[in-house]
Amino acid sequence: MLNLSQNGCSVWVASSSEGLLTPTAVALGKFDGVHLGHQRVIEPVLHAGGQLSVAGSPQSNESQQLTNQQHIYSTVVTFHPHPQEFFTGQPRTLLTPLDEKVQQLRSLGVEQLVLLPFDKELSALTPEEFVEKILVQQLQCQRISIGEDFCFGKKRSGTAKDLQFLAAKYNIPVTIVPLQTYTGDSPTQSSFTSDASSQDARISTSFIRQTLEHGDIENANLLLGRPYTLLGLVVQGQQLGRTIGFPTANLQLPKEKFLPRQGVYAVRVFTLSETPDVSLSNNLGVMNIGNRPTVNGVSPSVEVHLFDWSGDLYGKKLAVELVKFLRPEEKFPSLEALKTQIQLDCIAARQVLSAEWEQ
Repeated sequence: MLNLSQNGCSVWVASSSEGLLTPTAVALGKFDGVHLGHQRVIEPVLHAGGQLSVAGSPQSNESQQLTNQQHIYSTVVTFHPHPQEFFTGQPRTLLTPLDEKVQQLRSLGVEQLVLLPFDKELSALTPEEFVEKILVQQLQCQRISIGEDFCFGKKRSGTAKDLQFLAAKYNIPVTIVPLQTYTGDSPTQSSFTSDASSQDARISTSFIRQTLEHGDIENANLLLGRPYTLLGLVVQGQQLGRTIGFPTANLQLPKEKFLPRQGVYAVRVFTLSETPDVSLSNNLGVMNIGNRPTVNGVSPSVEVHLFDWSGDLYGKKLAVELVKFLRPEEKFPSLEALKTQIQLDCIAARQVLSAEWEQ
């Protein structure tokens, strides 16, 4: 169980009832990726206001007036670890590890993230117990928002409609958000609809993972509503890149971060460091994800070569935004052949990034 901490400027991260900011307006789900579909679920709780009474509590007029002055905290409630990880016993990679999730929620205006410890006790709660013990008693929930495919309670026996019915007993309104789908016609907002008839195009974490596995970065970014980003610390590597004229920053990523298809990408790079003498802002480059077979590499690495940059980045945290997949990783017969290919990769990446800038 994670301890209560204040992460960033305004998002409280809580994993126990003692640290909760209440009363709450709750968006409920797993929210890995905080993609466009998730954002639709979160929207209804962002401006919940302070005009509702504490759920399930009969109050006098005096206490009602006091409650009406209370702030209702916009809250995302999710699970830790991921339920699939709990049931399978296998680690699960995530589109947005905790730090990234907090960053994205903060940018949306969410005030609090609650991590419900997904354990044997929680998984055994019936839908009725979940509503009463978690939503009413612990969270003092005033409003709930969920996706229409949301399931909860023991053996996922509770549906979105069940939650709406159970919450009504406590006078808690529940917004059920229709599934969002992507038609893929063009990179515009009109490509996204609320028609759930096309299951293959439903905006979901699993669909985004599939697009990333295929190297389809453009569509993954559209589904997310932002570029897919790798956040990592620059650590010392084998330093082979500088011997062929292409120095790289070797990124150490969170072990649970989901990696896209192995190969070479056109990327934009930013520093997350506040050090004034190191300020990468929208620097362009190429990134390789893979085992580096040409130099007999055996373990996956993530290396970024920045255009028009020279300096020491060791110990700095970088945000690498993926723009386009250029080619799969391959083994070359010599370092000279690898150098030639990297030169071609840089030309291709500059063209991609220049065209994107002009759009």
